Amino acid sequence: MRLSGLQKEVLALYRQCLRECRKKPQNTRAHFEKFVRDEFSRNLAIEKRDFAAIEFLLRKGHRQLDVYSSPGIKDIR
Repeated sequence: MRLSGLQKEVLALYRQCLRECRKKPQNTRAHFEKFVRDEFSRNLAIEKRDFAAIEFLLRKGHRQLDVYSSPGIKDIR
C-alpha cells in the first residue's frame, strides 16, 4: 500500500516524537511515550480526506514536539 504525503508526514512526526522520548530520563521516559501514543491514537478516527484537520494537528504536533524536546522538560503528566 502506498502512502500519501500527509500520511508520510504523520508517520515521520510520530517517529520523531518517539526518538525524542529516548532522550528523556529513564524514569520518566514511559510518561512521554504514553503521552505520544495517546495523542496519536486519540486522532485515529479523523477522516483521511480531512486535510485541514490533519494539517492543523501536524502543526500542533510539531509545536508540542519543540516544547517537550527541550532539555528543561523532565517529565510530562
